[in-house]
Amino acid sequence: MLQASVDIDTGEALTARQKAVLDAALRLLVEEGDHLTMTAVARRASCSKETLYKWFGDRDGLLTATVQWQASKVRVVPVDRKGLDLASLTASLERFASGWLKVISSDTSIALNRIAVSHAGSGKDDLGGIVLENGRFALARRLKPVLEAGRQAGLLEFSDAEAAFRTFFGLVARDVQIRLLLGDRLELTDAAIGGDAVRATQQFLALYGAKTGRKAHRAG
Repeated sequence: MLQASVDIDTGEALTARQKAVLDAALRLLVEEGDHLTMTAVARRASCSKETLYKWFGDRDGLLTATVQWQASKVRVVPVDRKGLDLASLTASLERFASGWLKVISSDTSIALNRIAVSHAGSGKDDLGGIVLENGRFALARRLKPVLEAGRQAGLLEFSDAEAAFRTFFGLVARDVQIRLLLGDRLELTDAAIGGDAVRATQQFLALYGAKTGRKAHRAG
């Protein structure tokens, strides 16, 4: 199945045609919610069901690849561990926060999460597990090395990378995701998202920044 080889950071394992199919699946999830079928995706994407089964294995495989494709839109700016400074660490964190807010506030992510929540404990499928593993957990695996690099460079102070990640995640998300899932029509413009990303990063650095880093941050 495709999910075994997808790189959610870059989507390099996906061809342009496969990306178009996954985009079609995402649009169907927004429009039809829980009624996503291989037949419907094949029809919308103008391809055969045989092709879908070849690429994704089955419906769960398609859902997994769809979630991975959506998660790949949250970018983590690579950092140079040897030359890492506060400015580059801050830029990486801000870009991650901005990208994540844009993704979770999109119609496609809201639809995916609503379906996953409705399926939890129902025995229908493991969409909740798919969303967790290829969404939140995958993002943690990608950002933690940046946090670790910040600690090694003497810019951050923490004893548990998971706890630090959860704090940053919480500062970025606040109550945004739950409000969106419940139908609140938040005005998340690019400017608002950018401002929230900067705020969350500054708050995180105030909590976890090394003392010398905090002084330099305030001085800048």
